[in-house]
Amino acid sequence: MSSLLIDEFVANCPNSDTILDSFLWPPDTWPDLERVEAAHMLLEALNARCREEENRNELLSTKVRALIWERCIPLLVQMSENASHKSESGAKIFNSLCRLLGSCLALLHDSKEVEKLTAITLSVFTSLEGDDGIHIKGQFDMDIAVEILAILLPLLPGDQDLLSKLTPCILSAVKVLSGDAQVSKILVRVLFTLLHCVDDRSRADILLRIWQDLCFWHQNENNAHAVTSRALLCLTAVSDYLFPPSETALRPTTTPHSTGLPDPRCSLSFWTVIQAGLTHRDNVARKRALYLLKKCVAQSEMENSDLGSPTSPDGEVCLFRWVPSKSKELQTFWQDYVLIMETLEENQIHVVRPVLNRINTLIEATVMEESGGGMVHACWLQCVYERLLQSENKAVMREGVHHLLDLQILNTTTFANTFSQFIVGPFMDVLSESSLYQRTANQLIGECPEVGLKLQTFMLNFFSSLSQERKGPVLLQLIKRLGSRHWCAVPLLFFSQALAALPVCPLLGPDGLLALREVLRCTMITHQVLLRGSAQCFLLHSALCQTDVQSVSLEEVFSFLIHFRPDESLSRGTALWNEVCEWFVKHESAFRPGVGSSDAGILLEGQLTSSLQRYAWHRLDAFLTVPASTEQTERLQDSGEAELLALTVLLCADVEERRQGEGKGEGGEEGAAQCTLERLLVGWLEVLRRLSTSLYLPLCKSDKSLQLLVHLLQLRRRRAAGTEANTDDAVSGAVRTLVLSVVESVQGYISRRLSGELQEVCDVERADLYLCVLRELMLEFGSVAWYRGNLEHSFLPALSATSLRILKEPSEQVPSVCGQVQRAVAMAVLSLVCEVTASETSLTHSQPPSSTYTPVPDTHTRHTPRHRFSLPLSPLREYFSLPQHLNQALLKPILTSSDEEVPLLRDWGRVAARYISDQWSCRGLLQRAVGPGPSVKAEGDKEVQGSRVALEAAVEALSLLPSDLVLPVLDYMALLLPHMVLQEEGVCVEAVRLSWRVVQALSGNAHDFWPALHAFIRLAFHRDILELGKDQAPALTSAIQQIVCELMELSEVRSGVFNVLIGHCCQTWMPSDLGSDRGDAIRGSDSGQGGGGDDDDDDERFSSAVSHLDILTRACLHGPVFRRDQRLIQEVQMYVEQLGEQCAANVAVTSDNRDEQFPRVCVLAFLSHLKPTNQKHRQLMEELALRLIEKDRAIARSKTRYYSNSLQHRIRNRVWQSLLVLLPKLHREFVVGTLLAYACEAGFSSNQASVKYLIEWSLLLILHTHPTHTHTFWDCFDGEHEKTKTSICTFLSVLVHMETLLPRLEDKLCQWRRALEVSLQWCFSHNFSVRLYALLALKRVWGLEGLREEARRRGPGQEEEGATDPLGGLATVIQACLAQAETAQNTGNALRNWSRIQEHFFFSVFHPIKDYSLETIFYSFPRLSDLADDEWIPVWKFSKMAALPMDSSPPLSNPTPQLSRMQPGDWVQQDRGEQEQEERWSEVQKKVTAWRLSFLEEEPHMAAQQRALRLGKHTASALLVVASLIDKPTNLGGLCRTCEIFGASGLVLDSLRHVSDKQFQALSVSSELWLPIMEVRPGELSSFLQLKKAEGYSIVGVEQTANSHKLQDYTFPQKTLLLLGNEREGIPAPLLQLLDVCVEIPQEGVTRSLNVHVSAALLVWEYTRQHLHSSTTQAVAQ
Repeated sequence: MSSLLIDEFVANCPNSDTILDSFLWPPDTWPDLERVEAAHMLLEALNARCREEENRNELLSTKVRALIWERCIPLLVQMSENASHKSESGAKIFNSLCRLLGSCLALLHDSKEVEKLTAITLSVFTSLEGDDGIHIKGQFDMDIAVEILAILLPLLPGDQDLLSKLTPCILSAVKVLSGDAQVSKILVRVLFTLLHCVDDRSRADILLRIWQDLCFWHQNENNAHAVTSRALLCLTAVSDYLFPPSETALRPTTTPHSTGLPDPRCSLSFWTVIQAGLTHRDNVARKRALYLLKKCVAQSEMENSDLGSPTSPDGEVCLFRWVPSKSKELQTFWQDYVLIMETLEENQIHVVRPVLNRINTLIEATVMEESGGGMVHACWLQCVYERLLQSENKAVMREGVHHLLDLQILNTTTFANTFSQFIVGPFMDVLSESSLYQRTANQLIGECPEVGLKLQTFMLNFFSSLSQERKGPVLLQLIKRLGSRHWCAVPLLFFSQALAALPVCPLLGPDGLLALREVLRCTMITHQVLLRGSAQCFLLHSALCQTDVQSVSLEEVFSFLIHFRPDESLSRGTALWNEVCEWFVKHESAFRPGVGSSDAGILLEGQLTSSLQRYAWHRLDAFLTVPASTEQTERLQDSGEAELLALTVLLCADVEERRQGEGKGEGGEEGAAQCTLERLLVGWLEVLRRLSTSLYLPLCKSDKSLQLLVHLLQLRRRRAAGTEANTDDAVSGAVRTLVLSVVESVQGYISRRLSGELQEVCDVERADLYLCVLRELMLEFGSVAWYRGNLEHSFLPALSATSLRILKEPSEQVPSVCGQVQRAVAMAVLSLVCEVTASETSLTHSQPPSSTYTPVPDTHTRHTPRHRFSLPLSPLREYFSLPQHLNQALLKPILTSSDEEVPLLRDWGRVAARYISDQWSCRGLLQRAVGPGPSVKAEGDKEVQGSRVALEAAVEALSLLPSDLVLPVLDYMALLLPHMVLQEEGVCVEAVRLSWRVVQALSGNAHDFWPALHAFIRLAFHRDILELGKDQAPALTSAIQQIVCELMELSEVRSGVFNVLIGHCCQTWMPSDLGSDRGDAIRGSDSGQGGGGDDDDDDERFSSAVSHLDILTRACLHGPVFRRDQRLIQEVQMYVEQLGEQCAANVAVTSDNRDEQFPRVCVLAFLSHLKPTNQKHRQLMEELALRLIEKDRAIARSKTRYYSNSLQHRIRNRVWQSLLVLLPKLHREFVVGTLLAYACEAGFSSNQASVKYLIEWSLLLILHTHPTHTHTFWDCFDGEHEKTKTSICTFLSVLVHMETLLPRLEDKLCQWRRALEVSLQWCFSHNFSVRLYALLALKRVWGLEGLREEARRRGPGQEEEGATDPLGGLATVIQACLAQAETAQNTGNALRNWSRIQEHFFFSVFHPIKDYSLETIFYSFPRLSDLADDEWIPVWKFSKMAALPMDSSPPLSNPTPQLSRMQPGDWVQQDRGEQEQEERWSEVQKKVTAWRLSFLEEEPHMAAQQRALRLGKHTASALLVVASLIDKPTNLGGLCRTCEIFGASGLVLDSLRHVSDKQFQALSVSSELWLPIMEVRPGELSSFLQLKKAEGYSIVGVEQTANSHKLQDYTFPQKTLLLLGNEREGIPAPLLQLLDVCVEIPQEGVTRSLNVHVSAALLVWEYTRQHLHSSTTQAVAQ
């Protein structure tokens, strides 16, 4: 309804209430929008008439009140409940209702109605705190309440009480509501309306109330991020009131606090909020904080008056100052600060990096604080660095870390104290990022990463600068931060190393040691062993340097030391152990006295001369003191206390040894150590002596004594280099002597206990302790004659007989706990007996054979006695040969009513599985000790049938046992399988496949995986199985081939897997007559695989090697490209290893040798032992060479061009390295018939630099060895011109070394002349690179003085019969050519390139014959040809990992060091130094991003042109630029950018792979995202151009021809295809025939060519200019 019609109604109808009734809708109904709008307009008209007539109609007022309370309010409540106002149609009705409600209230002029409605609305706000913003039925929704309140506020009277209620309601909503949208609505609609409606004093009161409440809330709320964000929202909303222009200021500049509103710039709370906002995770909060900061700076700049002071009266820190005399400096500072913070909102490193130098100007302004004239507080710098560290781009974060580590101002005390909490907090969090510790491009593998080095210097300077009272708390906070979150191994290692670099200072007390214990106990639990051990070493060194010994007790120290594992760090004989001993010697009398030191044993205690000895004695006394009521059936005590006591005793003895050694010299040390230990261990030794005689000795005390015995023997045996028992030191000898004195008593007690006394479930664990004691004793004292005799004649036979008797007893009808436990113990005893009686070569059955070729020694197996004990094995063999004893089960006991509930029975399955595993352990060890024979008795005398039964039972056991207990089964199968594979192939195949599945299932468990893998390799790749042919065992051979493929796939994701296989195979195939002791060690024994040393045996070995040539081929090419995190772990481990013995982890941790270069080293060492005279060896090498050649040919054909250091590049490089090693051993016919031909063929392919050098070197070696086949080399220069183009450089490089080849040639002068002619011919090539190579070859060949003199002597009339003039006029041409070349190379790039190619290592110091060595092939060449450093194999790896023959060919090292001193750098590349120099701009370009569509992440599958079209990137241009003949990524990238800027319709490339090239992207700067790009290969250009002609395109070529048009004279057609030529050759002649026109660019200079990108840019712009002008003209005409 129109307003005119309503005005007519009002004017002509005197009864307003009647009109109103006609416009209203029925109650409890939903009105339509038009009716509500009409009622609103009616009331507005009535209100206007009432104001004019100045009278009020009471009846109308009644009607209006009814409208409010009967229609509007119920309808708004209904909307709140069903949220209909949030829909589009409902929102329109809601807005109309609000306007109607406002008209009603304006018409009434009744404050009571307004106050009543205000109270109802405010109840919505007051209910928020208890209901967390949830709508209550019958109330308004928050959005509706906000709009109603916005209507009511202008109508409210100036009631201060009402205002005092309203402000807390607004603040309550701000705090409670979760969405910023609702809060913003409240601030805009309610707060702004309120501030606008009140007077200045009330406005100031409201602002003060809001200000105080926000400050208090921010200071006391725990959820800092959420509070900061909401506080910034509020402050931003009222910023115009807090910082108004001076003419409208609430607080005049003369009396700033006259209204009571504080100046926020002087408030510490305000700046705390701002700084928290600047580093907030939410970018909106950061922008609000930066906005407020800029407003403060602008306000201060405008007022230009003194603000703040370094020291305030109330002691608060002043974070913001303004000094009029330094206003320019402050303006500059804050401009730079804002620029940096705004730039950091971008994540691109190329945008951020140029502004980082501005941080230095900030530092200069803040550093004045130290001298007392500071204008800016240092905490503003923290905000900058925290933003850098928070960046999502890790490159930006890394820049921030490096910048902070180089920050010199932290060397001052003030700044160090200020930054301390930032270092402890955000900086520590960032340092836990592993990617920071990647080595830089100029660092070699094994060097400490740059961040690691800087971190050490930083921590040293930072702690040196801290005030003395701050050092201790800050260090404690750092350590607690380490334990508060998970740190990966690499960051923790380098941070621990940085802590270890701190100077000695007593800072840590008991809390510090406790915090370090938490780091050791929790943070390191999942780390790699070597890295974990090295981190422990650094942490312990740091603790020794930083602990305040006067504040800690010995109890606390040893409770801390026990967490350093002896097999990872704190091992006897290491540098770390010695450091701990020296530390105790130095501080022994300074420790705080412990609690609980008693006076017991005062007489003996008086003989102990030091506090450390007294502590150890008291500790041992408490350890052996057990309650008298201890039950005999309790569980075995945890061994942790015994381990701690053993550590304490040995440290005490070593400390005493050092003290006496310093005072008395070297004499009498062992006796003194024994006396010390006797005094300390007297009580323990007494307990051990009484074990076999005292029946009433508490079981707990016996167990503890034996646990201490085990740990003492194990810990004292760990010496330097990780060796086993080394008794040369006095303490070890003393321990050995003392234990030997009680060994009979101990063994008697154990014998009695194992002979039937163990009858409870808890005794199974106790039996393991007893067997462990026996194993340690036999390992230690097996060489003692009387002890050995006692074992062989008494102890072991009796123990074996008792165990057999228990096992042979009839099975119980009802299995009891006693009976089943005795059987389990008896089987474990027999397993030990078999172990110690097996042959010496098989004692370490679970370990791989000890040889140089063993890649991954097993560190998880137990120590096995080194001495064989002679025992009769017939009873044992007889028992285990019975079929019914195969997989004999241990029944679960059935509890009777008289038995007590045994909670340990829930683990009975583990006991039963161990029982079966021990059976197979006994069988395997007996098989080794007794030798081959029937494994199981069968009917008749069928040995094969018995073996089949045993093998089937073994397969069944694999499926029954848990994966960590299958090792004995695999060992037994490895003994049995080779002898029955021909008779029972099906069972063998099943056994092998099931075994492999078991190993695969263990791949996630490193502890059990490696031993199982070793056992499986010995099983499936036994020598006898490898020798089988496909016709003998086709199913098994096929299964093993499939397993090889799966194993190689596993090796791609798990390093070291392939090492096991290739090490085993090379050892198996190694020739027997190596002729040296070291060779014998290499050959070794392989679990019974040893064979004779005769030629027949070697032939059998190599027949299997040829049939498994794929393994050797894969080894030659092995070296997968790891993920970055895996490569980081490998490199850091190498760094730790290079620390040597100074890092105790290298001694304590057994090296696993999982180096991914091991397979190549191993197979090359294997090949070096082969003899060319042996037919089998020759066959294997030739077959391997053919495999390698085929691999290289396949890559060359499938990918004509590949990136440097790509997988294809690496494989080709490894192929030619292997061929170079094989070359001297290959037969002449194979070399000249196959290898020479393929080397020439490979020279014509597209090769990376490293591959090219190896091919050239191979050609030189072949031609030097077989000079009669030089004609094959000359034929390479007669090939097709298109084919040879730049590849001819390969063969010209060979001519450079003509001096090496000539001495072995027959017709030297003729060959020399041929070399001159060929070189001279290519000196006139149009290709710059070819000309350089040809000139260098010509210079070197012409420089051979002897031949030149001989040619001159053969002048006219002196030549031999039938010969022509050797030189004739050729000499003049050559001299002129060389002179011209030297003259032309005197300036610019030509001079630089001419110098580089002559100084290049391949043409300067490299000699193809003298430098033929493994060092050159695998280290020098890859290093000098820019191959990734993980492809470099240093010489020491060949010495460490493999045993090369003394006369190996090639030799290990070069005779001279010249080549090793050369630095990398190819003449065709730019200097790296020039590339890596980055300009630090003084002027920073600030770009504005016009869009924020993250289509790259959302739609990666869309092609670039599809994305451009979808995003509306349309162009009217019909210009199509074809660049398929251009191959340089830099030119293509710049061309792409030019085409996109000038609106070309598309760009054609030879391959879309250019788009992902880094050099392309550096020039294109993302223009490829907006430009349609298509792919047309050069061979398809002719068809493409003809197709475009048919579509109406004019084909325009950029070329200089006789009929070319000048660019300024040519008018481009609308549909133009611009064809660009190659950088060197231009447009080929066949394509010139297809052009409609050629256009050339006029030139005035001497240089007759432009860069192809520059030329294209000129033509593209000219086309754009012409058609842009024409389109503008048409538009004007229209």
